Amino acid sequence: MSRFTVTRSTLGAQELVVLVDADADREVRIARRGATVLSIMTCPPEARHDLADGFPDEKDLLRHKDSRFAIMTPFANRVNDARYTFEAKSYDLQPDAVGADRAIRHGFLRAVEYVIQREHADDGRASVTLVTSAIRPGAYPGYPFALDVSITFTLDEKGLSVEAKTRNVGDHTAPTFFGWHPYFRLSDNPIEGWELQVPADTVIATGEDFIPLPGTRAWQALDKADPSLDFRKPRVIGNTALNNTYADLQLDADGRARTYLRDRKSGRGIAVWQEKGVMLVFTADTAERDARKSVALEPMECMADAFNRDDCAPLIALSPGEERRFVCGVEFDK
Repeated sequence: MSRFTVTRSTLGAQELVVLVDADADREVRIARRGATVLSIMTCPPEARHDLADGFPDEKDLLRHKDSRFAIMTPFANRVNDARYTFEAKSYDLQPDAVGADRAIRHGFLRAVEYVIQREHADDGRASVTLVTSAIRPGAYPGYPFALDVSITFTLDEKGLSVEAKTRNVGDHTAPTFFGWHPYFRLSDNPIEGWELQVPADTVIATGEDFIPLPGTRAWQALDKADPSLDFRKPRVIGNTALNNTYADLQLDADGRARTYLRDRKSGRGIAVWQEKGVMLVFTADTAERDARKSVALEPMECMADAFNRDDCAPLIALSPGEERRFVCGVEFDK
């Protein structure tokens, strides 16, 4: 029998894929709907614990409030006023909305039923690849492009990795980038005592609507920023409310930038890693459920509103026939 296995389960009527590490007594439950991680069960010496603050039941999964563990593509977080211009042409992602209702975020794929393309398990890892061709001209207002998206989740002895591949299968260059929206609950202890470290030199300055400021004003060196936002050295979160994007991430020797989160009391910690892009830290102050009970660490290819930014234009353009890859993941400390 292999150390790692892939099994199936259900949450109400929703089909789940379960990645299992028998030796470490760990399992990751993933819903086909939205390719949504629901739980990351670990077994430290004292007791089993779910690192993921995900959706506990089918009703919450279908509503997908707070975008817990959302796959965010073709854009992550907000698009200002739900409008953008790409290659000199303007688009409206919410043509029938007005005023405050013009608020779109996190892409199109949270309610999509992904197809299981491949699953694999051996003594080194368990993985599943979920695919969708839902993004097609006419499917979503203001986005007349064709993308195939695949998400591969892999569980190994170190943690869980997420590999996203986006292929432009249309006839025109498409704006697209990827992000992942995991929430982590290290314990039932208050997050004010949790320790955070973000290996960034820059924080993205935004308005009250969390849209980055225009041009170079968005890029604010942490040496000159609000000291409460500086987590280059590990320190407790305290009463700081974070919904901030960090950029210019410093890579470790293996080419990965790691954001660390640790609960000092329980000793439990994680590292969320990525090879490029930005990291958004959200202390869930405005979450509909269990505000400030978990912390979202969101690796993204680009900052919010990238569709409207000249400094992001080279990063989001995907030519016909081309494929882009983004890899991130979470390492288990204990």
